[in-house]
Amino acid sequence: MGKMNRRSTKDKDANGHPSASNGKKVELGKKVTLLSGISVITGTIIGAGIFISPKGILQHSGSVGMSLIVWIACGVLSLFGALSYAELGTCIRKSGGHYTYLLEAFGPEVAFINLWANLVAIRPAGMSVISLAFGQYILEPLFTPCGVPPLAVKLVTAVGLTSVMFTNSMSVTWTARIQVVLTFCKLVAVIFIIFPGLYYLFKGETRNFENAFELNKVEISSLPLAFYSGMYAYAGWFYLNFVTEEIDHPERTVPMAICISMGIVTTCYVLINLAYYTVMTADEILSSEAVAVTFANKVMGDLSLAVPVFVALSCYGSMNGSLLALSRTFLVASRERQLPEVYSMIHLRRNTPIPAVLILYPLTLLQLFVGNIYSLLNFMSFLRWLSIGVVVVGLVYLRYTQPDLPRPFKVPIFIPVVFSLTCFFMVFLSLYSDPINTGTGFAISLTGIPAYYIFIHFDWKPKWLKRALDSINRTLQILLEVVPADQ
Repeated sequence: MGKMNRRSTKDKDANGHPSASNGKKVELGKKVTLLSGISVITGTIIGAGIFISPKGILQHSGSVGMSLIVWIACGVLSLFGALSYAELGTCIRKSGGHYTYLLEAFGPEVAFINLWANLVAIRPAGMSVISLAFGQYILEPLFTPCGVPPLAVKLVTAVGLTSVMFTNSMSVTWTARIQVVLTFCKLVAVIFIIFPGLYYLFKGETRNFENAFELNKVEISSLPLAFYSGMYAYAGWFYLNFVTEEIDHPERTVPMAICISMGIVTTCYVLINLAYYTVMTADEILSSEAVAVTFANKVMGDLSLAVPVFVALSCYGSMNGSLLALSRTFLVASRERQLPEVYSMIHLRRNTPIPAVLILYPLTLLQLFVGNIYSLLNFMSFLRWLSIGVVVVGLVYLRYTQPDLPRPFKVPIFIPVVFSLTCFFMVFLSLYSDPINTGTGFAISLTGIPAYYIFIHFDWKPKWLKRALDSINRTLQILLEVVPADQ
């Protein structure tokens, strides 16, 4: 990876380090507070799923009571994972999340394989699906009772995705503020569902809870699938660790934000499901394509049209929070010389990592308009839980290899052990239940091995290719007005 030339418009300080023409340092500031940290976690976890299709857990758990137990248990297991990440985030104070922790624990090869899978498949697919959900639900009130044209969904989705990219490129502060507002909107949507449900529950509408723990429909072989769905619904608690370097007082903020967020999300999820079960029978939930919409139609009347709008805002918040976090992975990977240097550069005046923000934009747009993104999602969970499980094993490994590493926040050893075993159980379950798609995902990950040795380890390139790459990097640096960050 060739060295970049600094822009001539950029000054240097007394130590020879780059600085903006106004004298300010070019760096990512400490702009993520406790409130915005809670908003990143809560706003990313609560996506479209809890409003649209909680029926997966009910279907596989076999009863109303067992499904509520699964929701609570998944919240506790996710808290175990989040606490493990809190320890990692306070002792390894680098942004990048999974990538950084794999790099510190197991070296560059394992970290690059994770980076490769995220870059070429997982993140574009995941961003495409949540973006399409935004497009679908923001247009639904305008086309009711007719269906929304697919092309209209894709065009509005592209506009929404572009606006998220633009906001993240312009200001970290405004991105965090927007995330706070969108998280508030999500909680309003949650309240819109919880309060009517609890009102009917306190009025004595408990017939749907009769025989809630009937065991005749519970199949032990299906319970792992219920946990799989539940853990997917809680996914997102790890995103704050992607922006560790931008967190104000991370040793205090990270653990507090994680614990408060997981408490909020678990409480909301359980109460939402109580509301659903109070108003709808189990059969109605299982037959519904969009549970929150069905709930609103039964309870809210004309106000039910507001539900798709809140779902769309929920999806937009997930898009915004995910991009804020994921871009830092590519920035850190570039700093480690596993991506071109331009992706670690910061805008001269806005102090935002514009190249790292935009890296997913072309692939995500491509996924929106061509290709079957849903088949990619089938193995996204496999790769996600595999990498998270290995990361948490890395926490245990670091306890023994680096016992003197400062750990302002330290969890009991049984917490990472239980959580990593849960992750690997879900990985093996997915291999058993869907070998084709998970096998495809595993194969995509394995392509990262030759890519690592070709592009990183040996770094053998013809001189003409090196000159071309250097020219492209310099051109991007000039067009985007970015420079290496101050150290």
